[in-house]
Amino acid sequence: MTLDIDSIILDPAYHELFSIIKGFRNGIVYGTKIRFPHALVMTFLFRSGSLKDKFKAIFQATKMHARNLAFYVTVYKSMLWLQSVLFTGGKKQDWQAFIAGCIGGYLVFGENNSVNNQIILYLFSRVATGLAKATVKHYDIKTPDSSFAVFAALCWGLVMVTFRKDRSVLQSSLQASMQYLYNDSDHWTSLKTLLWRNE
Repeated sequence: MTLDIDSIILDPAYHELFSIIKGFRNGIVYGTKIRFPHALVMTFLFRSGSLKDKFKAIFQATKMHARNLAFYVTVYKSMLWLQSVLFTGGKKQDWQAFIAGCIGGYLVFGENNSVNNQIILYLFSRVATGLAKATVKHYDIKTPDSSFAVFAALCWGLVMVTFRKDRSVLQSSLQASMQYLYNDSDHWTSLKTLLWRNE
């Protein structure tokens, strides 16, 4: 008797298990695809140190992002499946997604480090925007054409005053970007340091 792998992986009885395995795999791939180019650019733009140190930092950030996404997907899908089996006869509900998401977020992204911080801030901004859009859509609110422009103005106004007043409360990569754009551009000693490079 030969083992038919395709019949096993396509068997509906094993769908949830293979969904979790594929989710782990997709977390590794997606985390690597997203973090590597970002870490490469940010490290070479803003980090000092040897080439070896820079590549080590790129590798560590990429590894952490990929690993965290892989484990989050695994925890989330496992908790969602477990709740559906225990409480709703195999049917997945929105409230179960919330609980599974909270558990995964706490266990995997609960440590406050630079990679997790960036991911959570990214999610927070997307969730806030999504909730605002859902409110407008659900209540059929007519938004003025300038609403995004007003939102952009408030965001930029608040970040600039925060940077001037107490930059330490901002994320380190944002601080570095703003330092380069707004403070480093205040100083030069020659045409070379005015146009070619900072001092």
